[in-house]
Amino acid sequence: MRSPGEGAPRIELMRHGDTGRISYRGQLDDALSPMGWAQLRAAVAGRDWDAIVASTLRRCAAFATELAARRGLPLRLDARLSEYHFGEWQGVPIERLQRTSPDALRAYWSDPVRSPPPGAEPFAAFRGRLSAALDDIAAEAQGRRVLVLTHGAAIRLLRCLVEGRDFGEMAAIAVDHASLHPLAWPAAGR
Repeated sequence: MRSPGEGAPRIELMRHGDTGRISYRGQLDDALSPMGWAQLRAAVAGRDWDAIVASTLRRCAAFATELAARRGLPLRLDARLSEYHFGEWQGVPIERLQRTSPDALRAYWSDPVRSPPPGAEPFAAFRGRLSAALDDIAAEAQGRRVLVLTHGAAIRLLRCLVEGRDFGEMAAIAVDHASLHPLAWPAAGR
């Protein structure tokens, strides 16, 4: 007889470490700073997984590659786990956006679905690619513990789906660099 949860994937999301940049980085391919490497190495100490899946952006992929090699774990890189494309805001310091576009920034924080940054990835596309990636990870996991290295907005969106939260709450969800977030996937009612 199977115990409850047996065979269910155990997925843990992890945000990349610090890059030394303060802005919406989006799909800019930044490297980790020395602090970012140290944050990630400290966060995984004493923790175990059976497989790793990571965003193809360097700030996730480089550490995932190192960790998989050091621990002899299977690794798969998946571009669908990349960060939200912030359009014209990508790479712009948030302080500048607060000065030049305060109303648009507030509107985005309160309703990212209806008020995306100019030229940004459609929110439905972001949600769709992340959901598809997690569906595949869950199907492949077959009860194994999987570490998923991804990005802040990606983790916030996935947590909203799983926790039944409105996307307007994304900005209030704390997702620090190198933080870990257990995820019960698939999300009910998505």
